Amino acid sequence: MNVAILLLAAGRGLRMETETPKAFLSVRGRTLLSRSLVRLEKLAPGAQVVVAVHPEDRSRYMDPLRPELDAVMATTVVEGGATRLDSMRSALAACDPDRDLILIHDAARPFFPVEAARDAMRRAMEVGAALVALPATDTVKRVDQDLKVTETLERTGLWLAQTPQVIRRSLLEKGLENALADPGTFTDDVSLLEPLGGAVAVVRGSNQNIKITTREDLALAELLADLEDGR
Repeated sequence: MNVAILLLAAGRGLRMETETPKAFLSVRGRTLLSRSLVRLEKLAPGAQVVVAVHPEDRSRYMDPLRPELDAVMATTVVEGGATRLDSMRSALAACDPDRDLILIHDAARPFFPVEAARDAMRRAMEVGAALVALPATDTVKRVDQDLKVTETLERTGLWLAQTPQVIRRSLLEKGLENALADPGTFTDDVSLLEPLGGAVAVVRGSNQNIKITTREDLALAELLADLEDGR
């Protein structure tokens, strides 16, 4: 498979309340970005990797980290935009034109299941797009702005999206073009295809594939890193 990886690391991580952007936070001696890249190399060795970072982070955080990252996989660095869509457009524009399968991953998910991501790549080749996700197991409530329950949702058929998400390049380009006219709020990449009626396959992910957002998540990441590193 001719794969390009868009590794999104432009988020500011405001809920983490740290000066360091969360993609560059260290967990047991390695940044979240570096740990994500190590897994991506296991998933798709030889893939082209484009990292989107916030413009303010490039010289302070990204440039000093480049030798460590390039020792794992060669990376191209681009400046991300104000939104996830802007960062995706910037990263996709830097991909070689012959890369026809695009894998998109959040640097803040450094413990994604490699085999599930590999299955998502295979399914995307078959149907056009795929993502790793988990079925909802808790009861889901819809709540209004006053934090009062308005509805209990039937959780059968509800899945919680994770990354990596994989999309054929031609479909991703159509989805991004469509989003220019109707930007909406896209926190999930394959949802770009929903207005186009594109098929999206789901592959079961992992409870360990947490998105590190809070200090509590960072503490859990240290435990997961200990397991991964054999400590």
